[in-house]
Amino acid sequence: MSLISVLEETPAFFISFITIIGLMVGSFLNVVIYRLPVMMKRSWLQQCAELRDEPIAELPVFNLITPRSACTQCGHKLSALENIPVISYLFLRGRCSQCQTRISLCYPLVETVTALMSGFVAWHFGFGWLTVATLFFVWALIALAVIDLNTQLLPDDITLPLLWAGLLVNMNNGFTDIHSAIIGAVAGYLSLWCIYWCFKLITGKEGMGYGDFKLLSAIGAWLGWSMLPLVILFSSLVGTAVGIGLIIAARLNKNIPIPFGPYLVGGALIALFWGNKLNHAYFGIF
Repeated sequence: MSLISVLEETPAFFISFITIIGLMVGSFLNVVIYRLPVMMKRSWLQQCAELRDEPIAELPVFNLITPRSACTQCGHKLSALENIPVISYLFLRGRCSQCQTRISLCYPLVETVTALMSGFVAWHFGFGWLTVATLFFVWALIALAVIDLNTQLLPDDITLPLLWAGLLVNMNNGFTDIHSAIIGAVAGYLSLWCIYWCFKLITGKEGMGYGDFKLLSAIGAWLGWSMLPLVILFSSLVGTAVGIGLIIAARLNKNIPIPFGPYLVGGALIALFWGNKLNHAYFGIF
């Protein structure tokens, strides 16, 4: 019996298998989360130097593959045993084996969340191509949420491919029909774009970044236009509650920007798994 047959006929094994895959992908997402913003900033500096007609300094190669993962404090290159998701963190007790610098808890958290979310996707959608597509969607959302939390950036290198992938998935009526996906992509972008300009005209300040427009556009391309009100509602409610809570609890300056991307991601995940039930319940009441 082939592996594919076992995965298809044994749901428990399929869910466990996808969970382990998610754990390994979570380790890679940590690389993306840390390195992609650095790569973007290096690219911006080079572009600025070109515009100013200044010599461009040659920098060592830095991408998602090169150089090897290393301690950010002492530069110690991590061995294979130090790169095992979650287990290595526990074995090292959250510290670098050389300089004993504390390793950010973000690394095992991303790996754990990615694994759990992957297993939940496998359980929710079952064996099939839709699960593969959903895993790609969820993994991209996790990376975007953490990058936005850390840097207040939503990289085009993730949001734009996610947008086109959503349209391709829905060409075969994956989550919705292609017409709803196209309208969702357009409506997702324009809805936040309109809010952005209304806020700016009233206050003279920018309330959000263009990355948020592209992220909601990608969500609309995946889930269709009918899910956008649900996504915006939940992301706005949670974002407002968390923002007010942080200001009160930590006495933060109300002018300090709070990234909106993680709340859009949260709203998108709610809509992905329970959106149809919530919409039916809403329309059933009214």
